[in-house]
Amino acid sequence: MSMLVAVGVVGRIVFGQLALASPTPVYGILIKVGLTETLAFVSGFVFGSALGFLTGGLIIAISDFFMIPGAWTPFIAAIIGIFGLSGGAIRRLAANPSALMLGASAAFLTVLSEFLQNAWFAWFFNMPILAALAMAIPSMATAAVNNIVLFTAVAPRIIRLIQEATRRPSRLGGERTDSS
Repeated sequence: MSMLVAVGVVGRIVFGQLALASPTPVYGILIKVGLTETLAFVSGFVFGSALGFLTGGLIIAISDFFMIPGAWTPFIAAIIGIFGLSGGAIRRLAANPSALMLGASAAFLTVLSEFLQNAWFAWFFNMPILAALAMAIPSMATAAVNNIVLFTAVAPRIIRLIQEATRRPSRLGGERTDSS
């Protein structure tokens, strides 16, 4: 789990710094290219909902500490934690989910996440929610495409790698089981 958090933090900081250094206002688009949501989902799928929620929250909280921390940090951390909670829930539904199920999950979670983030933004800055949602359309589109691609193409591979890495042979030479 700590490796997923570390990779997520570094990725989010790198894309955030690239976005801030860009001469055009692309922060909301570039920050969505990171693996944050995917890594939270993977953590929840492999380690359970609680640790998935914690992974998503830690990625946001730690990376914001190095980027632009603010009153939004705990809210965004909780919202991204929902991806981790959902990863654990999906595992209970299907131990080996199809690409269609992962893509649909990514689309639904992205819409939910973007709505919640922009609703919080509108509330915090005292602006109409429709105005906040309209301003965030490029960011939302980028997040949706990014998450669908990463959930269907990258997440299954990361899940397999973690599952293989955590299945070590026992001292007796056989495969370790969940009860050992």
